[in-house]
Amino acid sequence: MGTPKKHDAAAVEKAVDGLVSGLARRHVQDPRLLLLGIANGGVALAARLAHRLHARGVKCGTGTIDISFHRDDISRHPIPKEFTPTLIPHDVNGATVVLVDDVLHTGRTVKAALDELFDHGRPDRVELAVLVDRGGRRLPLEADYCGLRLEAGDDQEVVVHLDNAEHRHDEVVVAPAAQAAKRRSAV
Repeated sequence: MGTPKKHDAAAVEKAVDGLVSGLARRHVQDPRLLLLGIANGGVALAARLAHRLHARGVKCGTGTIDISFHRDDISRHPIPKEFTPTLIPHDVNGATVVLVDDVLHTGRTVKAALDELFDHGRPDRVELAVLVDRGGRRLPLEADYCGLRLEAGDDQEVVVHLDNAEHRHDEVVVAPAAQAAKRRSAV
């Protein structure tokens, strides 16, 4: 077992600031901007991004998108008892939608989110913002906005902890899969 690689609150803060700056630059005049956090990891990040965008004068709606029924591995990962339903605050038709997630890996989660999104309408544009791109893509997808780029092997997991109350406890950890599971259960 290797030693986990940890990115502290300062690194996470810098990454979030980068995401906000990129989004604000591109969407300062976008009247139909909608940030949708991919449940569960992207929900807290989408809320944080929306809050900071509002502080910069960028108006955007915020919601969640649940991919449970669009997963291609549902037989191996059944729908959890507690899940976050899709909640979209306004019509997606003609809107600019930014899908937000904590970690981008194979691309399958994003593909499932796109399937769910298009069940609700036809946006004018769809973009992707992720806190961490860990590499290992298996589908031809790339993030439009990325906070951190990390290398993580197939035997490793990237665990993101965003503390909504006090951002000083935020962290991103790359650890062997067994250690990551223990770390998630402790949080």
